[in-house]
Amino acid sequence: MKQIATLLLVAVLTACGQSETPKQADVPSVEQLVADPARLKELRQQCKTDRATLGDVLCNRVAEATRKRFYGDGKTPYTPSETPPKF
Repeated sequence: MKQIATLLLVAVLTACGQSETPKQADVPSVEQLVADPARLKELRQQCKTDRATLGDVLCNRVAEATRKRFYGDGKTPYTPSETPPKF
């Protein structure tokens, strides 16, 4: 009886393991994605349609790379014009 319980416990724990997602080494870095806009666009579309297959790590990096491309490096200060607008 103990052997069956142990076997069932092992089977349940094995089934609860991590799902098949891309390995960390296979996932491009944010900087690599920023440098390659065509690949970034392709991955953004894939993340929209099939995020479960690609994995959260890759899709989060794609989102971060998209944000960096949109906002830039974030070091440009806001400089209002010298003359106020006239309405």
